[in-house]
Amino acid sequence: MELRINRRALVGLGLAVAVAASSMAVLRTDSGTASSHREAPAISNDPQHDNTDVYAFVSPDKPDSVTLISNWIPFEEPNGGPNFYPFATRSRHNIKIDNDGDGKSDIVYEWTFRNEDKRGNTTFLYNNGPVTSLNDENLLFRQRYTLKRITPGGSKTLVSDGIVAPSNVGAASMPNYATLRNQAIRNLPGGGKTYSGQADEAFFLDLRVFDLLYGGDLSLVGQDTLKGYNVNTVAIQVPQADLALKGDPKRNPVIGVCSTTDKFNGNSFVQVSRLCNPLVNELVAASGMKDAYNALDPSKDADVKALVDRVTNPEVARLLESIYGIKAPATPRNDLVQIFLSGIAKNNGPIKADLNAQSLNKDAGKQRGSEQLRLNMSIPVTKDPNRLGVLGGDLQGFPNGRRLADDVVDIELQAVAGAAQSGKLIPGLTDKVDANDKPFDKTFPYIPLPSNVAVNQR
Repeated sequence: MELRINRRALVGLGLAVAVAASSMAVLRTDSGTASSHREAPAISNDPQHDNTDVYAFVSPDKPDSVTLISNWIPFEEPNGGPNFYPFATRSRHNIKIDNDGDGKSDIVYEWTFRNEDKRGNTTFLYNNGPVTSLNDENLLFRQRYTLKRITPGGSKTLVSDGIVAPSNVGAASMPNYATLRNQAIRNLPGGGKTYSGQADEAFFLDLRVFDLLYGGDLSLVGQDTLKGYNVNTVAIQVPQADLALKGDPKRNPVIGVCSTTDKFNGNSFVQVSRLCNPLVNELVAASGMKDAYNALDPSKDADVKALVDRVTNPEVARLLESIYGIKAPATPRNDLVQIFLSGIAKNNGPIKADLNAQSLNKDAGKQRGSEQLRLNMSIPVTKDPNRLGVLGGDLQGFPNGRRLADDVVDIELQAVAGAAQSGKLIPGLTDKVDANDKPFDKTFPYIPLPSNVAVNQR
């Protein structure tokens, strides 16, 4: 796959529009904005609104549909009572779809949550007996949600009284959480289904990358930092035609996906969290950019030269060279522009695979550079998935969408070090965490059930 494009292509994409002064003006914002696994200063103090991961993939057991998953609240220790982990209220939890390549949202799936709390001044317990159904009277705290599908033409309510699967308090309180999960799955009008509730933290990685890139000698690897933690999940599975431009996935099968959280600040809703591609804000944006980046709409990304420069001249590549002697590829890194900002144009370079198309996941529409998770819905479901996705010759994997089992840390480390240019993986460049500690389900919502065992007991 050839990932190189020239400087003229960068200009054509609108990625070198703004000068540095105006770029930093765009990035200036209030301190209430941030996102994803505590990587931005402000959101680390507001975990309830922290959007941690986004997944988008063709449903393996229903390939005419796409599954979208977004998670919130990092590092949920299973025994975190008495309040456990409700979704934020007075907020909007969004999964946004761009189906014409201009970086703007054409479809928004919006979840809003409300509480039903029967505890009052009578008890501190989340439940006062075993909970065997979502409507069980023993469940004293319950959340309900409304799900809307919003387009420029208007808004349609898909679910008005959905019940959230509760936090997994423990085996005595919830003897069969799988039953609660199944009851929380709702069918949608016109086809599809949705789920809201707690789930296993499915992102697997060693976060000691922040300790001088795994200790400065790759000694700090092999520990799944997120093992045993839970998250709050919203998931939706819809027909491909519901997402495609003009309802025709054959005409333009590529979609861009992002998830955001809008928080009500007393006067209006303000975007406080944004997540599209994994690890971008954690490992690309510099510290002073992180809060503002998460308030930015993808359609504005091309105007922020300071951020674009962090893609075309990535800090991680320079660190790999200075710490490990892995020579950084020449800049500008147009291969990374295609992975993160424009979509991958062709598949005729060093990585060989059978693709009867002009591009992997570059949108054929208006095309404006924007950081989004891009998915080509026409790529068939892989019979034997490769955890390294496209770098492993599996075109259905990241960075063509993101499946739960895609090893995005190893993929991005290898890509930043130049593997997408050369077609050759760099030996030893891995965090040695290759899979989740729990197997993924074979049916919707695919993400494993939440744990009820303390992290330090696993």
